Amino acid sequence: MPINGYSVGRDVTIVIQTPTGSLQIPKITKFSRKQDATVERVKRIDGVTETLRFFDGWSGSLEAKRSGPEIDRYFGVLEDNYYAGLNEQPAQIFETVTEPNGAISQFRYDGVMLTLENAGDVAGDASIPYSMNFTATRRKVTA
Repeated sequence: MPINGYSVGRDVTIVIQTPTGSLQIPKITKFSRKQDATVERVKRIDGVTETLRFFDGWSGSLEAKRSGPEIDRYFGVLEDNYYAGLNEQPAQIFETVTEPNGAISQFRYDGVMLTLENAGDVAGDASIPYSMNFTATRRKVTA
């Protein structure tokens, strides 16, 4: 639900689809994403500078609070598969946004590779935070 015409975090739903099924992360607290690009500045002989941009996919991070073993198990299996010499297949991230005008925007991140950046600090009387980074080959507008 937007507030005063602004998108807020609760307007966004994130679903991670792995080759073996959906990775359930019920306690996502932050989702950051950015378009990656290489920029080349070309200085012409007449002194005018032009800019070229080459798209290099997307990257970002997810933060969550531990509410079960799903993330630990997912990355545990990936690590086991790596040492067993198995090929890792990429995942997908689906992002759904309820816009301030009530419309729905949907984006699909393809070729996603997830990395467990931090498996969390364990302390008394505190939740356990996770952080994951991702890279994606593309983001496509699907709705």
